[in-house]
Amino acid sequence: MKIKLSFRKIALCFSIIVLSGLLMPLGVNAEGEEATNESTEQSTPMGGTSISLMPVSKVLQISPSSEYQDIMTVNNDGDQEIEIEVFAAPYAYVFSEDEQMYKLGFNVETNFTQITRWITFMKNDGSWDKKAVFKIPAKDKVEVKYKISTPGSIPAGGQYAVLFAHTLTGVVSASGIKTEASPGMVLFARSTEGEIKTSAQISNMEVAYGMHGDNAQKSLFYGTARIKNNGNVDFNGTGTLKVDPIIGFSSYETPASQGRVSVIPDAELEVTDRWEDSPAFGIYKATWTVKAGEETETVESVIFVNPIIAIILIIIVLTIITIWTILIVRRRKARNSRLAV
Repeated sequence: MKIKLSFRKIALCFSIIVLSGLLMPLGVNAEGEEATNESTEQSTPMGGTSISLMPVSKVLQISPSSEYQDIMTVNNDGDQEIEIEVFAAPYAYVFSEDEQMYKLGFNVETNFTQITRWITFMKNDGSWDKKAVFKIPAKDKVEVKYKISTPGSIPAGGQYAVLFAHTLTGVVSASGIKTEASPGMVLFARSTEGEIKTSAQISNMEVAYGMHGDNAQKSLFYGTARIKNNGNVDFNGTGTLKVDPIIGFSSYETPASQGRVSVIPDAELEVTDRWEDSPAFGIYKATWTVKAGEETETVESVIFVNPIIAIILIIIVLTIITIWTILIVRRRKARNSRLAV
């Protein structure tokens, strides 16, 4: 028995075989990566101190020679009674020479943390002091009253402090380690006096594909930038990463709930976003847009992910197109020849 295979069928079979050989290994790798991402680290409950604060932050306006009173709630989520001490500390960022970046420092006073001196807490006897101590039974809570008494003259712009609830009692483990906790509520206060100055500086804009971060496990799309606050009030900085396929099968855009950072005066912070499920190959257009205060910066880049595979895929696609074009031309010539007879 003779089997006749047309040039068209041979080309089609060749294309299917080659494409299957390329895509099947990629599918295996993609499934492996997804399985790794889905494996979650399980935390085991351990006996110890566990407390929480409500709210976690407070925004308010302050004026000279005024008094403000409010309440924060400290919850004892543990299984035993605890004793806590509440106090106020500066909320500021300090440049670290070792790490070449700004880090939170709760013991450094600046012109924007003077509010720390104006805060007192109501003790159990009804008096007001810089610190107060409370005992909280297991699974119970205490409402801590605090007061902000401003002087006759206060700086223009923002004032920032953290109200800490530090545990004085804790559980000592078998290894002799005492577990303690110090959750804090951040105060964002803005003066009603003087000139408000908003000044943002955006730098180190980058959008790329590769390893990013100290704990990076794989290559992915990411956008990063640094935002410096040269003004006297805080503002939100946002970053939006958008990746569109030129040759590929998926796209990404930063969700509205991500890519945001609050930058206080005299601080320079990083805003970043990553596409955790970045594809394994393709050609993509990546756009990274950062907004801070009244400033906006955008960078774009065409990125080849595993370019060898992408190039091979392009060659295959072009080959298929060429073969089909040849087939169509031959078919038309053959039809025209029959009609001419």
